[in-house]
Amino acid sequence: MVSRKTVITFGMVAIPIAMFTATQDNDIHFNQLHKDDNSRIRYKKTCIHCGKEIKAEDIVKGFEYDKDKYVVITDEEIEKIKTEKEKSIQILHFAQLNQISPVYYDKTYQAAPEPGGEKAFELLRAALMAEQKIAIGKTVLGTRDTLMAIIPREDGILISTMFYADEVKALQRQYTKPEISEQELNMAKLLINSMDTPFDPSKYKDEYQARLRQLIEAKIAGKEIVAAEPAAEGKVIDLMEALKASIEKAKSEKVTA
Repeated sequence: MVSRKTVITFGMVAIPIAMFTATQDNDIHFNQLHKDDNSRIRYKKTCIHCGKEIKAEDIVKGFEYDKDKYVVITDEEIEKIKTEKEKSIQILHFAQLNQISPVYYDKTYQAAPEPGGEKAFELLRAALMAEQKIAIGKTVLGTRDTLMAIIPREDGILISTMFYADEVKALQRQYTKPEISEQELNMAKLLINSMDTPFDPSKYKDEYQARLRQLIEAKIAGKEIVAAEPAAEGKVIDLMEALKASIEKAKSEKVTA
């Protein structure tokens, strides 16, 4: 499903694109029920003045400029004040991918060229890949000036909305960095390298959601729910010994994999 059609602009180049949502929600969701009779709990939008239930088509946007005083703003009026620049994704500059902390990324979209934009789209993707860079751009989404990262991939381009600096919290809890020896650091590096394998997203499954689905199916079938066996807790007594044991375990798992 197309989320938005827009244009990427930089210099005199304009690339028409379509943006598609890149992720989906596969989680199991529960409804709220009245515990006495298992009936659904529903929430109604009502008018504080007349008490009537209001339908979605009867709701408008209002800004409270004084106590209980509102000015109504329509979607059409919001669109009218957008400039052509704000309707497109304007590339501001380019940057190294590893310069940006992941905390700044929000929602990710897949981008695809619209008819006529294929050549310029591929040129941008290939150039970004060759230089190992991403583009930083801005556009207006809804009523918000939105910062974006345009990220090249082998098979296309991803566009991620970004948080502004004042929206990212500082690290809440600092810690005093203890001294580590060169031997400990080398051992930790060895462990990391022994567990180094290419990232394959298909290998990872939401195991808890699978157990939750089994729980639901068991409840439907009227079966008794059995608690999971608690895992034995390992105690780290000596850091170097723990690192050595972890390396040996990682090596043996790589051999049997």
